Amino acid sequence: MIKTIRLIFIFFIFSCMETTVSLENQLINSIEKVSPTVVSVSIESTIKDSEIRFGSGLIISNDGYILTNSHVIESGELGKIYVTLYGGEKHLCQIIGIDKLTDIALLKINEINLNFTKLNPLIEVQRGQFVAALGNPHNLFSISKEPTATIGIISGKNVNFGLRKSGHVYQNMIQTDATINRGNSGGPLINSAGEVVGINTFIVSEKNSSLGFGFSIPINRVVDVVEDLKEKGVVDRDWFTGISITEINKKYKDFLNIKVNNGVIVTDVEKKSPGADAGILLKDIIFKVNGKIVNSALDIQQALDEGYFKTNDEVDLVIVRGKNFIDTKLKLIDPYNKKGYKK
Repeated sequence: MIKTIRLIFIFFIFSCMETTVSLENQLINSIEKVSPTVVSVSIESTIKDSEIRFGSGLIISNDGYILTNSHVIESGELGKIYVTLYGGEKHLCQIIGIDKLTDIALLKINEINLNFTKLNPLIEVQRGQFVAALGNPHNLFSISKEPTATIGIISGKNVNFGLRKSGHVYQNMIQTDATINRGNSGGPLINSAGEVVGINTFIVSEKNSSLGFGFSIPINRVVDVVEDLKEKGVVDRDWFTGISITEINKKYKDFLNIKVNNGVIVTDVEKKSPGADAGILLKDIIFKVNGKIVNSALDIQQALDEGYFKTNDEVDLVIVRGKNFIDTKLKLIDPYNKKGYKK
């Protein structure tokens, strides 16, 4: 009996060892697969004795399109932006487009037949899943000529930070304990199959050192934004609704006999506009936008920003009319094409 238990225990230990070795080999292979497509991004200022800013990027096409964070290059107007390829070859690059809201930017170098990593927006993550963060922490790429790799797990997903003072909106973020430091921004977070699950973006830190809280933009959002930047150079977030509003105060509340304490009052609805087609009437109260209670135009803008809404999207509203709460959808049409608007 004891001999049988010993055999079972030994078998269990060997099985665990085989699983660990297998996972380790998968991660090693994934890192080797993606590393040649990871680059360093640097901004060399035209101002004498200025510090070189640096970050990371990922080649996503064989003709030189490179993905990074917008905050990596936001001071690019102060100097030239360069990318250094795996192996140390350095190239001047151009900005194709920036979406500050999502903190995503697209660059390009004039090269062809490059190694690249294809992005799949359908890749999902699970808590506890092993991942690797690749990039250029503390500009080590300039020494090693290749990205640094750190390994960890997915610690959390759908982490919401909302609108930040920087103007970036970080919603549904992926949290990882893979070590991420200054310079990793814009680099890929990959799974054991070598698939990109996110773009490393920021850390919770003290003095730019990781405390084990790194956050990445999920790949589905990245792909959506990159497609717009590649096609138009921008993500369209201007819209016309045909609705004018004002905030609720005691005077309006008493005069209009408003029964709720939150919301904004509709003061005008243009004919043949998205607002009119949504059934919104004068003196209605817009109570919720995209599920968030609003009390001002600023609240509405923040709700739309945090939902990453784009031109021609539809947003859910809750309207208060008398004692009734009414659900409706409002289309955010192109303000420069409103004459041709059709429901």
